[in-house]
Amino acid sequence: MHHERDLADALAQATLAIPLSKPNPRVGCILRGPDDALLGQGHTQRTGGPHAEIIALRDAASRGHSVKGATAYVTLEPCSHHGRTPPCCDALIAAGIGKVVVSIQDPNPLVAGQGIARLRAAGIEVEVGPGAAESRELNIGFFSRMIRKTPWVRMKMASSLDGTTALANGQSQWITSPEARADGHAWRARACAVLTGIGTVLQDNPRLDVREVKTPRQPHIVVVDSRLQTPLDAHLFIPGRACIIYAAVQNDAKKAALEARGATVVMLPDAHGKVDLAAMMKDLGTREINELHVEAGSKLNGSLIRAGLIDEFLIYLAPKLLGPGQGMASFGPLQSLSEAIELQFKSTDRVGVDLRVVARAAGRDQF
Repeated sequence: MHHERDLADALAQATLAIPLSKPNPRVGCILRGPDDALLGQGHTQRTGGPHAEIIALRDAASRGHSVKGATAYVTLEPCSHHGRTPPCCDALIAAGIGKVVVSIQDPNPLVAGQGIARLRAAGIEVEVGPGAAESRELNIGFFSRMIRKTPWVRMKMASSLDGTTALANGQSQWITSPEARADGHAWRARACAVLTGIGTVLQDNPRLDVREVKTPRQPHIVVVDSRLQTPLDAHLFIPGRACIIYAAVQNDAKKAALEARGATVVMLPDAHGKVDLAAMMKDLGTREINELHVEAGSKLNGSLIRAGLIDEFLIYLAPKLLGPGQGMASFGPLQSLSEAIELQFKSTDRVGVDLRVVARAAGRDQF
């Protein structure tokens, strides 16, 4: 039978890949000898770099351990195809691994059980299922992109306890504590892209990058900008960071000028001359965005919620009351309580003096 300890260790390894592996899944691998000795361990590296199994095999080799007959605990099915790297199942077979415990099948149609089948065909015993829920949750964005063809969309908001995100005069810096802001940057860092609207760009001129925590790579920036109003000197243009601007009204001169700044401009108009937000999510899926982190104003927040495109809410509540001002999201007004958008609290934690609530749209993770 599988060791809970080994799967916990493999998941801990996978967690180390959170800032590194995108758009690849976060995977960990533990190699355990027949005598229960830890032989090697590893996690997925940066895109194009080695996967978890290869790192674990190298780790064992560097320690002088033979892995013949060993058990590999892997949090996601070893790949069977030539992508950016060679197939991992072939490396496990070549190394003489005796058994592989796999948490969950890879949702990538290019793998989808073929890695497991190839291991079994080589005479390796394969057990599937232990740690499946944890591995899927760790890779909810990757599973979303592979199965739904759209990213997992998380909306971040910071407000007073009475739901005010900015005063009537526009002041919003800072409602929450430095600890909450640093935590928000950690959530930015784990996402493939950060999304905002032109209203926020014009009002705040934000960078929306990761500064408060270390990251090996800045997430892409995505702007919903129907009329291409993004200023050419906006702070969001950061060297080396991909910038995608979704627009609805053609403006060839401005499009060319933004592209000269390094932006990718995508025209996706709906029937009302606004950006087709659902089509935008599908397009982001094709651009290998697993987790999309939304930091926008109440207007775009409301539009995204109204369109049913938000999977999860990341809300920081400060222990203060601010009275009337800008709210979290402008949608509605609803006519009946039965029209409410039902959520499930995933976690509630204290961060500094603030409260962090992670709430998921009911049933959104069933795909």
